[in-house]
Amino acid sequence: MEKIWNKLKTGLRDYCKESGFHKVILGLSGGLDSAIVSVLAAEVLGGENVKALMMKTKYTSRLSVDIARELAMLNHLDYHEIDIQPIVDNQFDFLYKTWGEKPKNIVLENLQARERGKLLMAFSNQFGGLVLCCGNKSEAAMGYCTLYGDTCGGLAPLANMYKSDLFELAKWRNQKNRVFPSEVLVRAPSAELSLGQKDEDSLPPYPLLDKVLKAFIDEGKNINEIVDKGYDEVLVSRILTQYEKMAFKRKQMPPFLDI
Repeated sequence: MEKIWNKLKTGLRDYCKESGFHKVILGLSGGLDSAIVSVLAAEVLGGENVKALMMKTKYTSRLSVDIARELAMLNHLDYHEIDIQPIVDNQFDFLYKTWGEKPKNIVLENLQARERGKLLMAFSNQFGGLVLCCGNKSEAAMGYCTLYGDTCGGLAPLANMYKSDLFELAKWRNQKNRVFPSEVLVRAPSAELSLGQKDEDSLPPYPLLDKVLKAFIDEGKNINEIVDKGYDEVLVSRILTQYEKMAFKRKQMPPFLDI
């Protein structure tokens, strides 16, 4: 884990230097991925050069806000809390009037993600700084992300790492000194785009999903070879089908760090 952490830091430092950025901007959600990216960036650039935006809606839990605040305090981030619910409500009203019918739930979920992406880019234009996308390899593989929303940014530092590996990385880093609130290391992953939403409502559990993805992407095994390892054929077929369908999203994602 130490080698991975240091490679991520070196990659982020080199990318910022080559691109001429001394500051970065990211959305701090209270989840694991943005927590790791913010700590990495703070170690590379200094916390004062990491602008972290907690862009909350009515679905953002109190725990997420508390985690974001504590993370910002622990790492001396340039932290901002913004309520984007009025913007989302205005967008809902506009679309309702335009279409003459209520927007679907998926529209409202993606509106939230895209308003966050738009704000990050606005902050970048106004104050400078490279926008960092906080997505991981598991999400990208399955298309569990919003184009022009949480995929927005000039670099995705963690997009070559699976979600289950990120939990281990964060736990290892926190053993050196406490940079993550303990809650972020154990809470169930959620995009918090609707009431009670959890990642596992849409995806298989990450430990299982990542094992199948690693066998297919990293080891080059086909569906039969993966099933022969003891995995359910219906599940494997579902994962691989989704992976192929989401190629169009992955082609539009920011560059990632090679670890």
